[in-house]
Amino acid sequence: MEITGAPRFAFVGLVVADVAASVGFYRRLGVGFPEGVEGEGHVEGELPGGPLLVLDSEETIRSFHPGWRAPSGGARGALAFRCGSPAEVDALYGELTGAGYHGELEPWDAFWGQRYAVVRDPDGNGVDLLAPL
Repeated sequence: MEITGAPRFAFVGLVVADVAASVGFYRRLGVGFPEGVEGEGHVEGELPGGPLLVLDSEETIRSFHPGWRAPSGGARGALAFRCGSPAEVDALYGELTGAGYHGELEPWDAFWGQRYAVVRDPDGNGVDLLAPL
């Protein structure tokens, strides 16, 4: 069989401990999960906008999060959600932490030109919130 083009990116997958808790968290970020899937073992939700694959070196991460250590037995990735403005980063961070989710890095003006914050999903995966300054 001849390959006629480059493979197309299909999805980002996460292994979660509690599907209902994760669906609730990611719905707050605009992911379109169908109603009634909270008890399923496999769910698919449509991401808002177009996905990107971003790779950062450990050195880059430590440049702004000095306490970061490579996980042992855990994930080495994060998801990122672009907000419409720096104020929206602050508001969304406040909404998520106010709902009981762990705030890893409070919103700040990053040296690379973004308002940037990190929260943790119910399984401890990093979820970056960002907007251009």
